Amino acid sequence: MTIKTNGRKTVLILTVLWMLAIFMFSSQPADESTETSLFIGQMVESICVPGYVDLSEDERRIMAGNIDFFVRKTAHAMEYALLGLLLSLSVGEFVECTFMERQKAAFVFGAFYAVTDEFHQLFVPGRAGLIRDVVLDSSGVLAGVLAVYVLKKITEKKICLKILSVA
Repeated sequence: MTIKTNGRKTVLILTVLWMLAIFMFSSQPADESTETSLFIGQMVESICVPGYVDLSEDERRIMAGNIDFFVRKTAHAMEYALLGLLLSLSVGEFVECTFMERQKAAFVFGAFYAVTDEFHQLFVPGRAGLIRDVVLDSSGVLAGVLAVYVLKKITEKKICLKILSVA
């Protein structure tokens, strides 16, 4: 493995910014975090539930509360899937290694970040560091890394088919 000196820094900057965003979400005290997820729940329901706009504010809040767990866990998985994707791309910009080494490094680093994120939450008022969230976050990282892998394989296949059709 050798360090690249001419890598694009944009992907790395996006990766670091996304890690900071995750940190900021994790820094929200429990009450603030709950309000954020209830707001997102209400947005989802306004799109998906017919007649939602006709409900009272209390009824809307109760409905949002009913899907709060799903909203929170989906957010965990999605934010870490994006992190996995970004890590997968940024590792290759600065370290010369095989594609599979890059994917493994992205997963390991992303899973490690999930552990540190849950540890950080132990010190945030009303929040807890949960092993199940580490597993969920790491699964999200894996999904992002796999998305890059699948896209690479699809791209390679299309290029290969194009070359074969020309020959």
